Amino acid sequence: MAVQEPTPTPPAPPVSLAALLSRRDLGLRLLAGPPDAAVHWVHTSEMADPYPYLLGGELLMTAGVQLPDPEHYVERVVAAGAAALGFGVAPVYDTVPAALVAACERHGLPLVEVPPHTPFTAVARAVWRLMAEARHRELRRVTEAQQSLAVAAARPAPVPAVLGALASRLGGHAVLYAADGTPYAAAGRELPAEVSRALVDLAGVVGPRPGGPASASGEGEGLRLAAYALGGGDGLTLGVATESREPGDHTIAGVAVVLLSLLTAPHRGADVSARDTALVRLLLGAPPEEAARALGPGPWTVVHARGGDGTPFAAPSLAAALGTALVDAGGAGAPTADTGPMEPGGAGDQEADGAEPDGTPVAVRLLLPASSPVTAQPGWTLGVSSPVEDRDLAVGDAQAGRALRRAEATRAELVRHRPAGFGGLMDPAEAAAYARTLLAPIGEPLTETLRTWLSLHGNWDRTAVALEIHRNTVRQRIARCSTLLDMDLDDANVRMELWFALGRV
Repeated sequence: MAVQEPTPTPPAPPVSLAALLSRRDLGLRLLAGPPDAAVHWVHTSEMADPYPYLLGGELLMTAGVQLPDPEHYVERVVAAGAAALGFGVAPVYDTVPAALVAACERHGLPLVEVPPHTPFTAVARAVWRLMAEARHRELRRVTEAQQSLAVAAARPAPVPAVLGALASRLGGHAVLYAADGTPYAAAGRELPAEVSRALVDLAGVVGPRPGGPASASGEGEGLRLAAYALGGGDGLTLGVATESREPGDHTIAGVAVVLLSLLTAPHRGADVSARDTALVRLLLGAPPEEAARALGPGPWTVVHARGGDGTPFAAPSLAAALGTALVDAGGAGAPTADTGPMEPGGAGDQEADGAEPDGTPVAVRLLLPASSPVTAQPGWTLGVSSPVEDRDLAVGDAQAGRALRRAEATRAELVRHRPAGFGGLMDPAEAAAYARTLLAPIGEPLTETLRTWLSLHGNWDRTAVALEIHRNTVRQRIARCSTLLDMDLDDANVRMELWFALGRV
């Protein structure tokens, strides 16, 4: 049994060449090789030897501008790990060269004929669309699995229920091992004796051994094996065996690890159990004020964080360092029109593991008693709310989101929400009414752009970073705000008045 660390999830699931061939609008035709190749991306090259410029997994597109030796060309493409070769008919060749077809057949390289009316860019666009559809399906699968695992964790016998839900979602076997390798609980399909022994050996690799890895994977009897160390220091390990390994399986297993770590943590007092119950209710989508009944007396601090080391265990490790349990992974940040505050599951199309689809480090939400200190953590950027009562958790969530955005814009490790100051001396209702009137001429996204720009002292570059837009877009929006409000935004008094108003809407 070979053991290796799990490879990072690719930016998007690969596309089957067969799915691309089924697109009638493209008119593609398979001339050689198998149709089930996995295409990770598209690359166009007219070089006689494209080998140095290929990463592997490409659908390589060419019109044969430089094709002196088809046999050597195919050998180099196969050596580079390309998934398939797309050959465009016209303007160089009227038909695909027979020597190229024969070479691809000998080397098992899928060869696709691209008709004259189909531009290479149309093929590339079709691949990206198929990838986006596959990515959406995978994210939905992960989200549904997270909800299923959270529901299982709230049942009377939570550990077997979580294992059962995990085995069902992955279509395999899930087992929890004690530190000595003895099965603690198991669910799913039965495993052959040889596979069971291999899984126990793999679990020993990630057990309580100091400096050991948090997870490892391998194979046995044609099955994919994985093992994950649980937190808590008691040596428990989760083992999983499946027939295949999908891109989201590592993430789903990571969610199970977090829940099982909570459920099996030693010396759980009544207050800790009550808090974990409330956190599970939040994961299930319960309103914060409803879940707050099980949290005990406030006040509370909400923390938004972004960063980590790209593994599913980064967020739980941060939570452990701050002395709390994970509330939500993948959805932290300032609330938007699509994701309301403190609504687990509002991560939308974001990953719940080590990174967002575009490679951005994962964002998480945490909830701590206000008496617990929040300090900077290596590798993380933190936004911290002011202390809030149970009924104001949504307010604290919004405060933490804004603090995180400010921390990212200013490249600070930790930013805390600032209290109202002199603005709190004014009647809230009167201030809000004035603010609505003053800001009525502008709407989103102008309001948010103005708020961010003012908070960063009119710095164009930092505002662009905070809003993830181009600096010229920031200039255009601020100029538009100045026109609609009929105000000179270079005037310090005007900026002060607008900043005061923005804090009341």
